[in-house]
Amino acid sequence: MASQELAQKLQRRLQLEESGAAAEGEVEAVKDAAAAEEVEDRSCLTASAGAELSAKLCRRQDINEGAAQPRRAAVFNPYTEFKEFSRRQIKDMERMFRLYDSGRDGYIDLMELKLMMEKLGAPQTHLGLKNMIKEVDEDFDGKLSFREFLLIFHKAAAGELEEDSGLLTLAKLSEIDVSIEGVKGAKNFFEAKAQALSSASKFEAEIKAEQDERKREEEERKHRRAAFRELKSAFTQ
Repeated sequence: MASQELAQKLQRRLQLEESGAAAEGEVEAVKDAAAAEEVEDRSCLTASAGAELSAKLCRRQDINEGAAQPRRAAVFNPYTEFKEFSRRQIKDMERMFRLYDSGRDGYIDLMELKLMMEKLGAPQTHLGLKNMIKEVDEDFDGKLSFREFLLIFHKAAAGELEEDSGLLTLAKLSEIDVSIEGVKGAKNFFEAKAQALSSASKFEAEIKAEQDERKREEEERKHRRAAFRELKSAFTQ
């Protein structure tokens, strides 16, 4: 009886040891699989980072070789990018842009361009309007940003628009003269601007002129207010 009980205990212990070894084996297998997966993930990340770096290097090489254009900075300054135009001209263009940007979203879409051309007395077909936008639509969003709007006048002044172009019609019919102002008979608009005055000094002169104009208007307002007070006091006495 005692020997039979002892045999059962030994068999039980053997079974426990075997099950424990199997469990340890499963744990090790799981650990090995996790380690292998981590190594694979790291390899994928390394490959991805390598591909991204390679793409950046290729783009930089294309830019250096003139095969690609560098991306423009997020901040757009019309006075530094379109130096061929005077400060007053750019302000006039901005006023015109805001006038027809009825949605106040910073863009002139197809319907707003349609209204603009009708107001200018040169209505266009739907296809004609789409072609007008396409000529300067650098980001392919189907509408005109202020920068793209300025490109219309830039191309018109540089003679880069066809005679039958709707954009040339827009530039000609607007009240903003960008083709002959200040050229003094020079053959090229941009050369004439460069000959007339350096961009920096011209910019400063225009700012000073605007400041003087504001001062003059303020003085006139002061005189009008003073005259009104004198008139009012004369009636109240």
